[in-house]
Amino acid sequence: MNVHHSHRHHSRRPHRLRRFHRRRRADAGQASLEFVGFLPLLLLLGLAGIQLGLVAYAAQQAGTAARAAARAESVEDGRIGGERAGRAAVSDWLSVDFGMGVSEDEVTVTASVTIPSVIPGIDDFGEVSRRSTMPRE
Repeated sequence: MNVHHSHRHHSRRPHRLRRFHRRRRADAGQASLEFVGFLPLLLLLGLAGIQLGLVAYAAQQAGTAARAAARAESVEDGRIGGERAGRAAVSDWLSVDFGMGVSEDEVTVTASVTIPSVIPGIDDFGEVSRRSTMPRE
């Protein structure tokens, strides 16, 4: 009888292990479905981070363009060409516009850079402007 009892005990054990492994596979499938559901949110957060970096970069480029244009325009009555110098100071893939104000003593240049978008469905995020004033030489 002992032999028979021990034989029955061993036959249950593989059955329990099979049930355990089946349950683990179901949990793994559920985890992968949850990840797939969460993936679009992660991608959107990543794009938002990149977009924030583009806003900061556009602002920095507007400041650089305004300083370069004002410096060039202030030297010898603008023979160098402020707008040309400002455009040369900005990355080629950015769109920049200039506004210039000239007085006897100083030159003021406002550079406006269009903020590009990496988010689908949004063309751009407007413009960022920076102003620079330089004394005339």
